[in-house]
Amino acid sequence: MNDKSRRQAGILLIVMPAVLYGGVSILTLLINDPTYMENPLRQNLWRAGHAHAGVLLLLSLILLRYVDEANLSERLKAFVRTSIPTTAILIPAAFFLSVLSPDATQPNALIYLAYVGAVLLAAGVLTLGIGLIRAEKVNGAPTAA
Repeated sequence: MNDKSRRQAGILLIVMPAVLYGGVSILTLLINDPTYMENPLRQNLWRAGHAHAGVLLLLSLILLRYVDEANLSERLKAFVRTSIPTTAILIPAAFFLSVLSPDATQPNALIYLAYVGAVLLAAGVLTLGIGLIRAEKVNGAPTAA
């Protein structure tokens, strides 16, 4: 793993406690806030936001192990290193911020951040996948082209 990927992984690991704190916050709302339980839309979107944050953060850490093996330009490697973790912010933010009001009956326009995040995630994962397929060597031996 090169220094850029290692630094990115370190940052993501430092951010991980924020996701843990989010889980504790949702648990506290479930136990202590009856208005939270009265709004199933808000409850479901906040649960989805928390789950997506954790899963996408873990996916980001896993995929960082592959970036340096991919046959990609440095610019595309930088894109992959940033695009996938950015989705761990955009998609949960869409779920959380679209129903901030305890009385929300439908998500506001910020829900569309989830679509932006999904497109960014797809672009980053596809770029990495193509770069790995294009890699010239597999286990130290040239691939048959």
